[in-house]
Amino acid sequence: MKLPGFAVAVWMFVCLCPSVGGYPNGKVREACTSMVPCHGGSPQLSPEHTISVNASEFKPGDSIEVHLSGPDFEGFFLQARDAEHLDSPAVGSFVLADRRRSQLLTCGRSKNSAVSHTSKVKKKDIKVYWIASGDPPKHVQFLATVVKKYRIFWVKIPGPIVSQTDVLSPTPPLPATSEAMSTSNPVSYISKPFSASGCGNMKFCIRNPSNCDPGSASCFFLSFQREESSVFIEMSGPSEGYLAFALSHDQWMGGDDAYLCINEDHRVHVSTAHLKERSYPLLDLENALEDVSWRLADGVLQCSFRRSIRLPANKGRFNLDTSYYIFLADGEATEGGLIYKHRRQPLVTDGLYNVTGLPQDIGGSRSPPLIKAHGALMFVAWITTVSIGVIVARFFKPVWSHSFLFGKELWFQVHRMLMLTTVVLTSISFVLPFVYRGGWSQQAGFHPYFGCAVMALTIFQPLLAGFRPSRHAPRRQLFNWFHWSAGTTARILAVVTMFLGMDLPALDLPDPWDTYAMIGFVAWHVGTEVLLEIHSYCLIRKVELIEDDRVQILQSLTSAEAEGCLFKQIVLTIYVCGNIVFLVAFLIAINQV
Repeated sequence: MKLPGFAVAVWMFVCLCPSVGGYPNGKVREACTSMVPCHGGSPQLSPEHTISVNASEFKPGDSIEVHLSGPDFEGFFLQARDAEHLDSPAVGSFVLADRRRSQLLTCGRSKNSAVSHTSKVKKKDIKVYWIASGDPPKHVQFLATVVKKYRIFWVKIPGPIVSQTDVLSPTPPLPATSEAMSTSNPVSYISKPFSASGCGNMKFCIRNPSNCDPGSASCFFLSFQREESSVFIEMSGPSEGYLAFALSHDQWMGGDDAYLCINEDHRVHVSTAHLKERSYPLLDLENALEDVSWRLADGVLQCSFRRSIRLPANKGRFNLDTSYYIFLADGEATEGGLIYKHRRQPLVTDGLYNVTGLPQDIGGSRSPPLIKAHGALMFVAWITTVSIGVIVARFFKPVWSHSFLFGKELWFQVHRMLMLTTVVLTSISFVLPFVYRGGWSQQAGFHPYFGCAVMALTIFQPLLAGFRPSRHAPRRQLFNWFHWSAGTTARILAVVTMFLGMDLPALDLPDPWDTYAMIGFVAWHVGTEVLLEIHSYCLIRKVELIEDDRVQILQSLTSAEAEGCLFKQIVLTIYVCGNIVFLVAFLIAINQV
C-alpha cells in the first residue's frame, strides 16, 4: 500500500534523532581508575583548563583549597593521587564548596575521594577542599578530566604537586620521562630506516600491511633477531606519539610484557612496562634493555634495543624462548611523554609465535576474526537481502502477481526468502561480539544499544507476519501499517548502527572512505526507490476514463503497472548489481583491516 511521504519523513526524523548523553548526572564511578569518560573517541591533547591550589605543603589532616578553571565545560572528574605512583588509587577526601554544581564520589575504599559534576550545565570554575588523610603519601598530585562537549574532553590534566612539610619536592612524575623509567644505558641515534632484508631467514618479522617496506611512511615493522643469549629488537611505524609491542599468553590485554618507545619533546625514551587489564601501563623503575637507539624522521618513529632471552624472575619480564601472541600498537603522546590510549585496535598475531625460534615473516590483523565476521554478515544482511526484499515487496506485486512458486505468488516467496535470510544472518552476527567479548562491551558507545534494537525488530517482523490477516480482512490495513513501520524503523536503525560500528576500534574501516561508501549506498537505495515511485506515478496517470454511450472503460491500475514490467526488471537488475558492488567493497575493506 502507498504511504504518504510526510509519514516517511516523520518516521526517519524520530528514529534518527535519539537523545545523546554520557554521564549528565556525574555518576562516573566506572572511570575511577582510568578517569576516561565512556564517550568513545580519543581525548584532546592540549588542555585548556588548569588546576590551582592555595598551598604547596600539608600535614596529615590539613585542608587545601583546589580550583579547576578554564573555558566553559559541562563535566569534570577530580582526584588526588600519589605523585610518585599516578596509577595508584585516589588519596585523601574532598569537601564541597557548592553542592549545586559538584558532588562527592567514592572511588575504591576511599570515601569521598573524587568530585564530579551534578549536571550538564556549563561552568567555568569549580572550587573544592581536599583533606589529607592520616597517613598520606609524601607527594600528592591533583588530576582532572574535563568534558567540554560529549566528544571533546581531556583526560588526567596534571595539576600542581603538594608535599608533606619537611619533605623535599619530587622530580616531575610524568610517565616515561623520569630517568629511572627510561634506560640508564647510553642511547645512540639511528642513521637510516630499518631494512626488511633477512626477514624470514635471519630474523622474525611482523609487518603491517603485509610485506611492506619499513622505510615507507605507512609501514608498521617489528623484528627480532637472536644473537647468542640475547635478542636484538627493531620497531618502527608512522607515529609521532608512541609505538609499543607486548608479549601475551592470549589475545586480550592484561598480564602482558610490554615495551614502549615514546616521543618526549622530540626525543625517544624506551621503557619496559607491565599491562594490567585494560588500564594505563605500569612503567618499570628499572630497565633490562641495552644498546638503545632511536630516530624520528618524516613522521616515522624508530627504536631498537637488545634484551637477554632469559631474565631473573624478579625483573618481571617474560622469557623470549617461549611462544606468545604479539601485540603492536601506536598512539599519541604529550610533549611531556604522557601517552594516550591507542585510537585503533592494536595489531595482534593470529597465533602463538616463538620469536627466537624459526625465523618467519608474518602479518597480523587489527580486527579479531569474530568481529570481522560480525561486520561481514551484517553488511550482507542489510545491504543486500533486506534492501532487495523491500524493493520486491513494494514495487513487484503487480508485476509478479500472476507468477507462482510453490503455490504462492512469486513476489511473496522472493520477499519471504530474503527476509528470513536476513533474520538468520542478523541473529548469527548478533551473537558473535558477545562471544568475542565474553559479555557486554562498555567501550562500544551506542553501537550495541542500537544493535539490540535492530535485533529485536528483526525478530518481531516475522512473528508479526505470522498473524497477518487475510487480504480483505478489516484489520489488514492496520497490519500493513505495523509491518511497514517496524520494517522501516529496523532499516533506519541498521544504517545508523553500521555508521557507528564502522569506526569502532575493533573494526575501524578506512576513514573517511567507509563513511562516503555508506552514504553512497544510502543514496543509491533511496534514489532507486524514488525512481520506481516516479515510474509508478506515471503509470497511474495512464488510467483513463473513456465515456462513450454511457459505457465506461477503466484501465485498471494492475494493468498499467504490468506495462512497466520490463522497466522495473531492468531497474531491479541494475540495483542488485550496484548493491553487490557496495557489498564487495565493504567485504574487501573488512578483510584488509
